Amino acid sequence: MALIKHGNNALSSVTAFPSAVPTGKPVLLSTATASASSSIEFTSGIDSTYDIYKWEFINIHAATDNTQLQFNLSTDTGSTYSVTKTSTHFFSYHSEDDASTALGYSTSFDLAQSTGNQIITNGIGNGNDESASGEMYLFSPSSDTFVKHFIVRTNTYYASNWSIESFTAGYGNTTSAVNAIKFVMSSGNIDAGQIKLYGIGAN
Repeated sequence: MALIKHGNNALSSVTAFPSAVPTGKPVLLSTATASASSSIEFTSGIDSTYDIYKWEFINIHAATDNTQLQFNLSTDTGSTYSVTKTSTHFFSYHSEDDASTALGYSTSFDLAQSTGNQIITNGIGNGNDESASGEMYLFSPSSDTFVKHFIVRTNTYYASNWSIESFTAGYGNTTSAVNAIKFVMSSGNIDAGQIKLYGIGAN
């Protein structure tokens, strides 16, 4: 039987194997757990180490009925959250009673050169079983050449007992490095839930 080779060497001569970790595998950087929190901020870990940063929203529960989860970006490690943004937002929904369905564009949720918060869910119900989950990507936040693109997809247990899938995308119109992000509700606290931050694809 032929001897198994690695890099033209007998296995007995091999001193090291190449890494089996695939390029682009998400690396968990931090986890924030809400508990009647006015906001959740990530003020560290967003730098030039990774090309893409991803946040996962897991069962975000609102303290106030029919409120939206929002975010804003910072270029000064969270001292201020006022990056100018331009974005688009559309949604689809289906009611529990099968009476209502729709696919539509939300002009009230998009931004045009605004420093305000970006809405990323429809109105989350505050019933015990109501919440929102989803994911957000931020691309090359440390670039000093390009704007900062983001893509968000969420699903919400809407206050009127609908499932609403929301799609939000846009860019932070700055060539300064973005190094912090804050998540808040449009009204009241983030009652419960987790937000996880991952880095993807080392530079």
